[in-house]
Amino acid sequence: MSANARISLVVIAVVAAVVTALFVFNQPNTPAPAAQPGPPGAPSTAPAEVLVRPDSHKLSTAPDGKVTVVEFLDLECEACRAAYPGVEKLRAEYAGKVSFVLRYFPIPSHRNAELAARAVEAASRQGKLEPMYQGLYQTQQQWGEQRTEQRPAFLDLARRIGLDLPAFERDLDDPATLARVLADRADGVTLGVQGTPTFFVNGAKFTGRPSYEGLKSAIDAALAK
Repeated sequence: MSANARISLVVIAVVAAVVTALFVFNQPNTPAPAAQPGPPGAPSTAPAEVLVRPDSHKLSTAPDGKVTVVEFLDLECEACRAAYPGVEKLRAEYAGKVSFVLRYFPIPSHRNAELAARAVEAASRQGKLEPMYQGLYQTQQQWGEQRTEQRPAFLDLARRIGLDLPAFERDLDDPATLARVLADRADGVTLGVQGTPTFFVNGAKFTGRPSYEGLKSAIDAALAK
């Protein structure tokens, strides 16, 4: 085989690997597939220290800590918005019994997903994480799936929920805010998250349809143990 032919084969192999990696990571609106079983004796649950960090955002907290639901989400993802009302209903029904944890997992192919996550993180610095998180889902149809940056829409929402706008903008552009979002996403990749929304119930990846009924069944089963 000539040198030129060998070089061509190497280039083709590299391009194929890159395309495959991009295809796997940029699946925006589907839950992650079921986890494949590991070798005998391998743990069936995600490592607790990676799943919930000391600075992870808890939307609800159960004093006994018996059951924790962790969601890796993309605020621009339509499937996440579809799951959102069910999550809110479950939070109300299991108040004081189940902890719900929010983790960021913005999909790169969503133009404003990372900025939206930064907006939630910036709002959290003023104690307004939940109003921003809820407001972004409630207005997603207005700002989602846009090819231009939707910063003005996020600033308007910040104003409407009563944030200090200069402070919000400083925090929105703070490199530490972006680092916080990317740290969540890195943890998601470590845990095998490939799409959103992805839920973990007591460390076990939820592999069913992320509906209210499906999550409720998984939570009830965890509470019954």
